Amino acid sequence: MLTTLLKYRIRIQRLFHFSEDHTMLLWAGVVGLVGALATISFRESIHAVQWLLTGKTGSLVGIAESLPWYVRLIMPPLGGLVAGVFLVLSKRFASGAASDYMEAVAIGDGHISVRQSLLRSVSSLGTITTGGSIGREGSMVQLAAMAASFIGRITHFDPPRLRLLVACGAAAGLTSAYNAPIAGAFFVTEIVLGSIAMESFGPLLVASVVANITMREFPGYQPTYEMPPFPAIFGWEVIFFVGLGILCGFASPQYLRLLAFVKRKLKETNFPLPARLALGGLFVGLISVWEPQVWGNGYSVVNSMLHSPWAWTAVLSVLLFKVLATSFTMGSGAIGGVFTPTLFVGASIGYLVGFGVHALFPVGTSQPYAYAIVGMGAFLAAATSAPLMAILMIFEMTLSYQVVLPLMLACVVGYFVARSIDETSMYEITIKRNEDAKARLRLRSTQMRELIKPADTVLPLSASFEELSKMFLEYPVKYIYIVDDENRYQGVVSLQDVTSALLEKSDMSAKRAADFLRRDALPVITPGMSLGQALQHFLGHQGERLPTVDETGETRALLGVVYKSSLLDAYFKLNKAGG
Repeated sequence: MLTTLLKYRIRIQRLFHFSEDHTMLLWAGVVGLVGALATISFRESIHAVQWLLTGKTGSLVGIAESLPWYVRLIMPPLGGLVAGVFLVLSKRFASGAASDYMEAVAIGDGHISVRQSLLRSVSSLGTITTGGSIGREGSMVQLAAMAASFIGRITHFDPPRLRLLVACGAAAGLTSAYNAPIAGAFFVTEIVLGSIAMESFGPLLVASVVANITMREFPGYQPTYEMPPFPAIFGWEVIFFVGLGILCGFASPQYLRLLAFVKRKLKETNFPLPARLALGGLFVGLISVWEPQVWGNGYSVVNSMLHSPWAWTAVLSVLLFKVLATSFTMGSGAIGGVFTPTLFVGASIGYLVGFGVHALFPVGTSQPYAYAIVGMGAFLAAATSAPLMAILMIFEMTLSYQVVLPLMLACVVGYFVARSIDETSMYEITIKRNEDAKARLRLRSTQMRELIKPADTVLPLSASFEELSKMFLEYPVKYIYIVDDENRYQGVVSLQDVTSALLEKSDMSAKRAADFLRRDALPVITPGMSLGQALQHFLGHQGERLPTVDETGETRALLGVVYKSSLLDAYFKLNKAGG
């Protein structure tokens, strides 16, 4: 079968005279269709499990509010326990294939384990349907990417193109989840791939558009967020949206730190994974006894904020409880997305800011829901370090040009404020990419003063022949560095010259280092010399080290030596980091 599929792929390519890029666009369309179907399957699975557990489907918040308090208490920990069991089972299928689509695209070969992904998705299903405060989009995107990986492997895609096909699957999954095809493509481009190139961006867009069209063809389709018309913004009101961006920029790192802190503390308990997920679910259950609106990913609460007035105390209360519930769910190790809960936090912060602005300036300012919409984008931009994706996502959701100006300002300001505080991100791949970029910059600017080591083989001009011989016997080197009485570098004495003198068997008692001195035998390294300049000096030198001389003044003081191994190690690190 595999051979047949490969033959058909090659035959179609030859029949229509398609290049590899043209063929990639066709396969991106296939992946977009399959990714949308995978997303729909997961969504319907959620509804089916909800009906089996509670006899109801729809909003998790609505289901939670209809349940007795004791059911809200016990369902999340039981769901966490089941989810933990499936997660443990998935680890048994860990192999050379990646378990995460970001890893498969950014640093892997595009191979995603089917069995492991399916088991992790079942685990996510257990968390989501029992009230876990976590997003659905994580598993949706993972399943779409897994399907793309499977298609690429059975049609024998080479690793680079397989990685791109998996990226197309991820874009299709995100588009299907949020009805934002352009933002779906930019999500993968900004966060996963880390760069925009038409060779990759074109297929991503095709996959996203096909996925979006497929979703719209299914009955009962509706966007996740039902955005109201965005009001016209007066010029001076933009100042408040900039302030909202600043606030989101400050709040985002604290939010991410809280998620990381809870995750670290729960991991330190050393509980088995099922017990840890059950513990996280127990915290969510306890919170939901008082605040059932913490169940689920929060989109129904955001929709309510966008279409009906809320008291600021109610928004603040649900925001605080929701952040705690998300922290415990994510921190327990549950499988799912943090994307939608992040949008919830941004919407709540924006609503509170809008409430305050409208209370102070009731005339000439927008209603709180407008600030909630912009807050979603600003907080997302700050948390993901992907402002362009955040701008496009909110724009696609609202389809309003009125939102563009305040949204762009808030997103960009939020991004830069967050980066100035802490260069963390929701996604580890972004953090690793930032660390690699720092490493490249640091290595490119490396000067030899950072690699200088002490020079043990140094003698004065007046050193006797016996001292020279003794040092050569003690150290396995070819050259001894010679300095004057003020430690100024004069040149070297070569092992070859000393050996030749010994073979002559003449009296060397009167000979001194100055008699064997070679002044320009070796190139010298200076402290301010760059990595590349020093490497050029070593290319013409067969030895392991070169002397380092201070040439800033007239002293030419010997500072030490630079070893070739240290230089090459820094150079290889630079290449490995992609520099």
